[in-house]
Amino acid sequence: MHDLMAQGFVFPNELHVAWSIMIALYPYITGLVAGAFIVSSLYHVFGDKDLKPVGNMALVAALCFIFYCMTPLLFHLGQPFRCFNIMFTPNLQSAMSIFGYICFFYMGVLLVEIWLVFRKDIIERSREGFILKRWFYALLALGITEFSDESLALDKKIIGFLAAIGIPSACVLHGYVGFIFGAIKSNPWWSTPLMPLIFLLSAIVSGIAMLILMYLFVMKVKKQAINVPCIHALCKYFWGFLILAVTLEELQVLTMGYMAEESWGIISVLLSEKLRFSYNWLQVYIGAFIPLILLGIVALRPLKDSTKITFATLSSFLILVQVFAMRWNVVIGGQLFSKSLRGFTNYDLPFFGKEGMLVSLILFSLPFITFYVCTLILPVFKDQGKAEPSG
Repeated sequence: MHDLMAQGFVFPNELHVAWSIMIALYPYITGLVAGAFIVSSLYHVFGDKDLKPVGNMALVAALCFIFYCMTPLLFHLGQPFRCFNIMFTPNLQSAMSIFGYICFFYMGVLLVEIWLVFRKDIIERSREGFILKRWFYALLALGITEFSDESLALDKKIIGFLAAIGIPSACVLHGYVGFIFGAIKSNPWWSTPLMPLIFLLSAIVSGIAMLILMYLFVMKVKKQAINVPCIHALCKYFWGFLILAVTLEELQVLTMGYMAEESWGIISVLLSEKLRFSYNWLQVYIGAFIPLILLGIVALRPLKDSTKITFATLSSFLILVQVFAMRWNVVIGGQLFSKSLRGFTNYDLPFFGKEGMLVSLILFSLPFITFYVCTLILPVFKDQGKAEPSG
């Protein structure tokens, strides 16, 4: 049995991959939180008016994703209810413990900011409709049934302050995931000071990509015109962050190859053979270079609106695949070679089971279902701005 699972010399405790697809899905969902919030902050803090159509949508999307960012971890744990111990008996020297506090703090910031953004709409809805609807929105309004120009102006200032606080929180939230891997000295594929930045930048680009696809899908379903200047602005930020993300990812491998330490022999085989498709093709050639070219054309060349939308859609889809491939190559790939640096094991993704593909797809769908429910409760798309018809 071991001969079928391993190649070369592998220690007995390394035959089975301990961290499954759930540990790859966990930073993937967390990254979407960070990316969505950065887009929202570009509107609420830095005042990019072109992003107005997706500013509030990005906030709600970030909240929906953060609700489920730790769910894959709970499915991975043998005793999921023990997760509360990390909060009740904290170890301030533990990165995982600190993450729990940062995550809940960030979730609180998002909840308060969203409440302030939609406070006027909630109060207005508490005054109309049937009695249960009025009671529901009165409850959401926390008993506050009046608003004035002065109070709304104060709300706007608080929103900007919370968004400014949320930016470093979002960066720490996902940079920590890269820190967890980068701090594991025993694994040469993970142990690099670039890992937190790589995870953070890839999180931002995946969040922007997801927002683009969500916005285009909603506009298609609602049969509303797409705000092309908004898509163009998103693509420019998308392209800039993608250049940084891809540069750091390739610098990491280039540095390892140039230094050619003892571990490079097996890492080079890992990339060229074991991860040939997921790394070389999905992460680098198809997932990174094609979007770099398409987004560069959108950002630098005059194009028809329909062409911009097509390039943005294709680039966003490819980046979502690329970032998940990156998570897979880091999490799973780092467990495929032995600490002896002389052998490999295999990982076969099951379809069923609590850590299988089916459960992963269900978990990944939950934030989108929650987002749909939020759109029924809150006017997420009320501020579309002046929409440009797509050509």
